[in-house]
Amino acid sequence: MTMFTRRDALLTITAGGVAAAAATQALAADVPQPMRGPGFGGTDPGPRNVALDIANPDILNPPPTDSGTLPNLRFAFSDAPMKQYTGGWTRQVTIRELAVSKPIAGVNMRLNAGGVRELHWHKEAEWSFMLSGRARITAVDAQGRNFVDDVGPGDLWYFPSGIPHSIQGLGDDGCEFLLIFDDGSFDEDSTFLLSDWFKHIPPEVMAKNFGVPADTFNKLPDPSKLYIFPAPMPASLAADKAVGVEDVPQIFSHHMTAQDPIKTSGGRAWITDSSIFPISKTVSAALVEVDPGAMRELHWHPNADEWQYYIEGKARMGVFAAHGQSRTFDFSAGDVGYVPFAMGHYIENIGDTPMRFLEVFKSSYFADVSLDQWLALTPPELVEAHLGFSQDFMKALRKKKEPVVG
Repeated sequence: MTMFTRRDALLTITAGGVAAAAATQALAADVPQPMRGPGFGGTDPGPRNVALDIANPDILNPPPTDSGTLPNLRFAFSDAPMKQYTGGWTRQVTIRELAVSKPIAGVNMRLNAGGVRELHWHKEAEWSFMLSGRARITAVDAQGRNFVDDVGPGDLWYFPSGIPHSIQGLGDDGCEFLLIFDDGSFDEDSTFLLSDWFKHIPPEVMAKNFGVPADTFNKLPDPSKLYIFPAPMPASLAADKAVGVEDVPQIFSHHMTAQDPIKTSGGRAWITDSSIFPISKTVSAALVEVDPGAMRELHWHPNADEWQYYIEGKARMGVFAAHGQSRTFDFSAGDVGYVPFAMGHYIENIGDTPMRFLEVFKSSYFADVSLDQWLALTPPELVEAHLGFSQDFMKALRKKKEPVVG
């Protein structure tokens, strides 16, 4: 059997020998090879996925500082199965897609204008970041108190486990958002759906519960058609609020990007945890913007694993796992990254546009330890004894934490 490489295919479809030779030369220049330099690696004539190699240069050619057998810490939402419904779509990255992510699962969801994520609840708490558009969210707590709000880009919501809620896309184009669940084994199909429960209750039981005739429930809709479905656009926010019902004492939404950001020479960061958003007891997060050429400083988190979602731009992340192990990953918009508890890491903007990503933690509070600050606050003689650095290096250290470095 003859094996055809990508070069063979190009030669076959290119008309004329001169054109073929020119195209082949251009292809050879564009296609990365697993070669770090003279004497390391070699060419890969194929078969191969060139587009994937181009998107992940630090996997094809790891920096010489990479070592050991760290597990995969990256997964693209583009590789997650897309479920399409009459009112929008959804896809998820859970422990089944990213095995290392045991504490957190993520869902990317789109609701068309008027599209409704059916009334439901689940065992896991739900945290969300609005990516685009606007949405109407509703909920009722265990004391029968009411919550209704409209959210837009940069806003959050948090529904504690067991709290029934809904989401509906507003405006002309609906909305898109990221959902975070505080259990990596979460599955969208495991949610408790209103229509599904009604289908599994005897009509006479529902008649007794609601005080209406049993035949009221003869024509219930098919639950499979209501997971995400179109509905009339809601009334005004004021009209949707229940009259004469107490509001929830701690609201379920928060305007994250309305906070004053932490500004540095290389970017900005917004940090939201239970100290600012009190209802969010199990999830904290930071939205980080990194300018071209800048980086999220060398640091680690002493309280939780880090689950990342890349919103825009291109990034490179290096992770240090002790035991002489380290690994480097590349990210683009829509990718998920992961850093296990306490592992040292950095995230660098390797593109020519701003890079934005979310750091999410299964914790009520946000915490990180800066390598720069740690060394700056340690007696200089002790640092010099460990690393042999000069006094000039010690003077360059920053005693103030800088989440984004220019």
